[in-house]
Amino acid sequence: MIWPSPNHGERRGGATPNLVVIHYTAMASCAESRARLCDPLAEVSAHWLIDLDGRTEQLVDETRRAWHAGAGAWGRVTDVNSHSIGIELQNAGNHPFPAPQIAALETLLAAILTRWSIPPQRVIAHSDMAPTRKSDPGPRFDWRRLAHQRLSVWPAQAEADPATFLPALHAFGYPEAAPEALLTAFRLRFRPWAHGPLSPQDAGAALDLASRFPVDAPACGA
Repeated sequence: MIWPSPNHGERRGGATPNLVVIHYTAMASCAESRARLCDPLAEVSAHWLIDLDGRTEQLVDETRRAWHAGAGAWGRVTDVNSHSIGIELQNAGNHPFPAPQIAALETLLAAILTRWSIPPQRVIAHSDMAPTRKSDPGPRFDWRRLAHQRLSVWPAQAEADPATFLPALHAFGYPEAAPEALLTAFRLRFRPWAHGPLSPQDAGAALDLASRFPVDAPACGA
């Protein structure tokens, strides 16, 4: 089958998907998003595109390396495109995600995780692996709901010494970056209601995730 987007290549080094990266399109309509993701001059793509009403379209074969992640890292993985499947959610960047769209995402994620034996902790945000560049899918995305269905993970409420925050983030998977960028990215996903300086609650949440889901544990297959 010929897929709509020409923007893909071989996965490097014989890699197979062991991450899923969730994005929003930051464009006004799904038609506009699809056109860009399929434009060879744009040199961007994703494996899947989900519209507001839940319509789901595959743009790149999952065995191929789609160009969705760009520069960034997760644990030992520095070529995220070669190790991941990218899902774009139609959203201008500041809107809620409609229920039909999230339901379609859940169905798709469950199939992908089963198909490629990917554990829930390796479903991440674009902002997780590129904290200095990206903010998608943003604070309106309901990660807790995905975690309840074992399609991602969510931290327990806890407190810890703020000095443990950065080591815990790196143990969970976040790349090296400025501390303020890492705090912003972490809160976008796990504590979008939080404000102000790094707190014991931030550190406790990060430490819980790191202790339960260390990124480069053998089971992760990174």
